This record gives sequence, structure tokens and C-alpha cells, in this order.
Amino acid sequence: MTKVQSITEDQLDLMQIIEKNGKLTQRKISQNTGFSIGKVNYCFKALIDIGFIKKLNVNNSNKKSKHLYILTQKGIQEKTAITKQFIIKKKQEYDKLNSYLNT
Repeated sequence: MTKVQSITEDQLDLMQIIEKNGKLTQRKISQNTGFSIGKVNYCFKALIDIGFIKKLNVNNSNKKSKHLYILTQKGIQEKTAITKQFIIKKKQEYDKLNSYLNT
């Protein structure tokens, strides 16, 4: 397995949101997460630069351009790897705390 790229928890949260609904605007994501629009935009640019998400321009019937965000295969793999690491870490913490209670 390749070395896991370092991303922030906020970026991971945004990847989760994109996976659920890539049609949300940055403004809507900002409102739902409490992040500023600037922070959402900054995180999206970083995720696009490292190849974890892709932005597609979609024209709607009003001749306005909208964006659709999707996780790339690389992004899905990264999200999965980070989630697995998180679960392993939390299980280790649980086991350690449980051993303190049982001594």
C-alpha cells in the first residue's frame, strides 16, 4: 500500500459530503457544516490538486454553469484508508481504557 497522503479532518468531512451528494454548492456545504465559504473553497482546491476529488462543469437549462463534485478512485481509496486507520486507533484506545477498568 502506498503512503497515505496527509489530509485534514475537515477535508475528510468534505469528502464524505461529496460522496453522499456531489451536487451541493459550496455555499450549501458551508451552511451545513458551519465552515466559511472560503474554507470550503480552500479545502476543495487542495483536494482537487492532490487528485481526491474532481470538479465537473454542468450546464443546466437556464444556461448557467453549475459544478458537480465527485470523488476520484484515488479519493475513495484514501478515504477508506483513513477511515480504517481511525477505526483501528479508536479500537486500541477502547481496549486500553477497558484494560484500566478491569485491573
